[in-house]
Parts: sequence; C-alpha cells; structure tokens
Amino acid sequence: MYAEQPGKKETVIVEDVELFPSHIACSSLSKSEIVVPVFYKNEVIAVIDVDSDKLNDFSETDKIYLEQIALLWVERISDLSW
Repeated sequence: MYAEQPGKKETVIVEDVELFPSHIACSSLSKSEIVVPVFYKNEVIAVIDVDSDKLNDFSETDKIYLEQIALLWVERISDLSW
C-alpha cells in the first residue's frame, strides 16, 4: 500500500481497506491497516505494515508507538559499523 503513495512521508492509517483503491491485502481477512515508513538519512528504507481483521482497528496511539519502534530501529542501524 505504501508504494501506492509516492512522495508520502508519513504514517498511513486505512480504516477500511475495501475503500482503498488498489489495496493488496496480505490476507483476505484484512479489514484495516497501518503503514509506518522507516527513514534513514531521509530515505525510506523499510515500512512497518500491520493488518487487522477488524474495521478501523488502529488509533493515534498505535501510530505513536509504531513510529517510536521505527525510530528505535533507525537508532540501532546508526550504531552499526558498516
């Protein structure tokens, strides 16, 4: 889903995936979704993509915590010696 929104640099919460054009579900049971981009050096290097079998199952609280997880990953990547 994230790839469908070029230039989008923020978390996307989809309350009802059936209403989202061209949505590709990982499961036919998927009803809602949250997608959090993970940035490193201003580039999207990954996304956290969580589906739910319930409509409108993601909140601002989910967004905040998933974005914090994304930041922790980036901090860890930054600490690695490449």
